[in-house]
Amino acid sequence: MSRKFQCKSIPSTWIEHNGRRLDCGPYMSGAAEIRELLKNHKTDMLPSLTIGHNGGIYNGPQFARNYVIDAEHGVPFLTTTFMMQGDLSHLPLLSKKDAHSRKLSFLRVEEGMTLISCSGTVGRTVYARSDMNSVWSNQDMLKIVANSNKILPGYLNTYLCTKFGVPFIVSGKYGSVITHLEPKHFADLLVPRLGKEIEKKAHDLVQEAANLLVQYQENLTAATVLFFDSVGLSDISPSEWHSWGSDLGFATKVGVKSLRALNFNPRFNRLCERIKQGSWKPLSEICLDGTLRSGPRFKRIDADPEFAYQLIGQKQIFWLRPEGRWIAKSSVGDEVLVPRGTILVAAQGTLGETELFCRSEFIAGTMLERAYSQHFLRVISNEDIMLRGALYAFMRSETAFRMLRSASTGSKLQDFHYFVLPALPIPYPPEEMRIRCDQLVIGAYAAREKAIELEDQARSLVERTIEEGSH
Repeated sequence: MSRKFQCKSIPSTWIEHNGRRLDCGPYMSGAAEIRELLKNHKTDMLPSLTIGHNGGIYNGPQFARNYVIDAEHGVPFLTTTFMMQGDLSHLPLLSKKDAHSRKLSFLRVEEGMTLISCSGTVGRTVYARSDMNSVWSNQDMLKIVANSNKILPGYLNTYLCTKFGVPFIVSGKYGSVITHLEPKHFADLLVPRLGKEIEKKAHDLVQEAANLLVQYQENLTAATVLFFDSVGLSDISPSEWHSWGSDLGFATKVGVKSLRALNFNPRFNRLCERIKQGSWKPLSEICLDGTLRSGPRFKRIDADPEFAYQLIGQKQIFWLRPEGRWIAKSSVGDEVLVPRGTILVAAQGTLGETELFCRSEFIAGTMLERAYSQHFLRVISNEDIMLRGALYAFMRSETAFRMLRSASTGSKLQDFHYFVLPALPIPYPPEEMRIRCDQLVIGAYAAREKAIELEDQARSLVERTIEEGSH
């Protein structure tokens, strides 16, 4: 593929207005053109609209990350990858002692903040919702704290996410291999003032979206708790799993299907025996014939979105707004798509505690329009036996995560052992409870879809208002 180059002629005044910078970033990003366009609007400099630590625009210091496994001794820790996820149930835990120290206490997230990735892939932006109030962020995340007496936080967040705000953000990045943003790069960022009515409407849309995402999280958590309660069990925690001891020095009888010790470890057997004390069914009996397999391999031929599927991989599938390359529909069959209610499990990876291998996602709404790589286990429930939302309520649990990992094989890069996997015991709640769990999960993903739609409406409103006022 030939490399594409961009060229642009710029007036010397642009160089003057950008501190005589001679690198191409401020000029090729579109920020210079937008700065000229915003002259038709009343604007404020961003630092005049923020409040709090270091003036309300800040990231954090470099620090050693001391992780713990017990929630009693840790706080949920948000990295630039996890900030993009919808379900925040499985965040790593940073030492509470470190988090509450003078050095790091200001890294606590508060509702209404705008969080921006400022190292690596810079400019990804998230609006902090109320269930993030007990979360700490890492040093690679820049926070913008709106002064609500001067500007509504939802409107400020919306503007920064628009096609007018994003170029301003990324124009300040520096670095060749790993790019960075610093608070000083936001010193001259212009924020257009569009009137109280428009700004409040945008804020209200974003705040409603944030509330819906809180509901999404609460529904998922409630569904999993209800699923376990209905069979007289409770989900395990990571600390409980590790308290059961190591997987070293045990004896067991093995069959000819597997010689891997991990597939017979005592903690795995203990989980399975707990489930088998009540009503249960093997995973293969719950799923449709021909499922419980990874996806097909296929050529990836790039194409314009009009003629393509967006291909989602293991990392992006857990994001609220997945990103992926566009592959030609003509180059693949329908097997890259999945039916409604499919549970996709990350099927390749390593066994690190924060790795995504064996984490699950439920496919509904606009997610059905995307294509998925071969690196997912397809789990599709037979709804005559168990509703798909109910099965997901279990598959997203810590118990399922530990069982799936114990059903893995491989050396460095893990995959599932397809002789062990079908026999995994799945609790089987009464029909009424299965229906209630399914309804909670379906409601969660409906709330998530609506939240994304409302955020898009807010951005469209702000972009349209800026464009109309610029004519």
